[in-house]
Order: sequence, then structure tokens, then C-alpha cells
Amino acid sequence: MTPTPPDDEARMAQARAVAAASRRRVAPRPWVGAVLVPAGDPHHRGHVGATAGRTGPHAEVVALEAAGDEAAGATLYVTLEPCAHHGATPPCADAVVASGVARVVVALEDPDPRVAGEGFDRLRAAGIEVVVGVGAAEAAEQLAPYLHHRRTGRPHVVLKLAGTLDGRTAAPDGTSQWITGSEARLDAHRLRADSDAVLVGAGTVRTDDPALNVRLPAHERGLDDTEPLRVVLGRAPADAALQPCLELGGDLGDVLDELGDRGVLQLLVEGGATVAHAFHAAGLVDRYVVYLAPSLLGGDDGLGLFHGAGAATLGGAWRGRFVAVRQVGDDLRLDLKGS
Repeated sequence: MTPTPPDDEARMAQARAVAAASRRRVAPRPWVGAVLVPAGDPHHRGHVGATAGRTGPHAEVVALEAAGDEAAGATLYVTLEPCAHHGATPPCADAVVASGVARVVVALEDPDPRVAGEGFDRLRAAGIEVVVGVGAAEAAEQLAPYLHHRRTGRPHVVLKLAGTLDGRTAAPDGTSQWITGSEARLDAHRLRADSDAVLVGAGTVRTDDPALNVRLPAHERGLDDTEPLRVVLGRAPADAALQPCLELGGDLGDVLDELGDRGVLQLLVEGGATVAHAFHAAGLVDRYVVYLAPSLLGGDDGLGLFHGAGAATLGGAWRGRFVAVRQVGDDLRLDLKGS
């Protein structure tokens, strides 16, 4: 296998950084980053572009427009395959061909059936060198909700849990505020901001009356004040703080199909313990985010992370892998995926 040039890895990392900064401004469109480096000028800082809002041009076109005449003969780095269809904007692949770019380095093929390699075919047919797979693992992690949605038609499900070190979400008397500290709660609001919908059970609505809105400093918000869709399994009181909301019921697979049809790329499941158990038991969780507080209730009579029957034997226990572990204030955030 031919090794990837170090400059390609560095430029793709730059493109991912541009994409990350655009996520909350563009979803449910994919958050894509692009960097164009003029020919013969490897130390150029690069003309960067990110997908412009929910209806504007894609990252490649933004970078090309910033480069102007410098696009001719240049190398374009982009985190996702240039599109080849007319959507909210004309095909990006055609714009790249018209610009005179000589080389295109892409992290991932777009699984959207309207693209799915067609963008690469158009570039190659025009004589452009196309390199695919640079920084693919990192880009796939960054674009996981979009990729999952395009491949399955369903949202990428993130289950958020918070508990004491001995796995309790509330004391025997039901008190639970606040188990985690302010930094962890702020981080959880970032999870909400990155999600297109937030889901809780009707029991949680009746008990806690959560608003499920995003509370972040202004500089961390997107370009507008769009809130995630609030979803309740069951019926919510008319005067509930999360109103207006979408009330759904029935099979959880059908719920995910409905949300996928509505364009929800990432669904954040926030509880309670019965709903968390239902998604977990059905194998519908794509990522677990667990906040652990440095506290112990010290008994077996507090409320657990899940409510419902668990594995009958150790051999039947779910086992995944930690994909990220970091300290958030005094608490720990653990990210897990299935093995």
C-alpha cells in the first residue's frame, strides 16, 4: 500500500476542523469541510470552505469561490465525496471540474444513493486525479449520524446516562438533582445542540417536567436559535414545559423510521430508566454517553441507570468498547459503542 503523504493527512485534518465548526449551522445536511491548496504552493494556508447553512452552497464550492483563479491546477481536500445531483444547489462535482482543479483528495464516499461514487466518476472522467480514503476513520466518526441515516434511513441513536459511581440515578426518595456538576451538565447541552431530536418517556415528563431546550453560551450556538425536535414516547400534558412536542408510541423501530423520514440524523435519548432500558434491550443504541459523578449512594436501594430485566447471566451481558474517556469538571464522561 502506498503511504499517504503527510501533507494530505494534515490538510484533511484542517478540513475536518472546518467541518466541525459548521455542524450546528447545517444539520440535517452533512457538515463537510474543504481546503483548496494552490498549485506549487504547499505552504499556503489554504482556501477553506464549509457547507453554508441549511440551503447555501456546499463546502467545495465555498472553497473554490474563495480561491478564484488560484483553483486552476490546485489540490482540493474534502471530507465527503462531492455531490453529483441537483438538490438545494447544483452538483459540486461539476463545479470542481469547471474550476480546473487538478487533484481531489477525499476522506469518504457518500452513501447517499444519489451520489455513491458518481461524484468520483465525474471527476475522473474529466481527467482529475482522485484519491479516496485519507483520514477516513476520523471523518467517519465525525459524520457518523449522517452516514448512519443514509445507510439505514434511521437516526443515529445516542443514549445519555448520568449516575453516581455505584450506578444510581436517584436516591431512594427520588431526589436526583444534581448528580453531576455544572461542567458535565453544560457538556450534555452540547450533546443536545448536536442532535436533531431529543426523546424522553411520558413518565419523565410527568415527574420532572423537563424543557429539553439547549442552554449554551451564545458563542457556542449555531447561526440561529433552532432547537432540537422534542419527542415524547406517550402523551405529554398540554402544559408541559417541552410543549410543543412530537408524541409517538408503539414499536421503537417504527419510531426511528418516523424520525428518519423527518430528516432526524441524530436522536438523543435522555430517559428515563424505562425508556433507556427499552432502547438498550432492543439493540437500538449506536453510542452510549455515560456521565459518572464521584459520589456513592452506598446501597442497593437507589434507582439504577436502567429499569427492567437485565441479562440473566454474566455471559449474556452486553459488552462494548470505550471509544472516548475524558474528565468533565469533577465528573467523567465515558463514550461507548458496541463491539
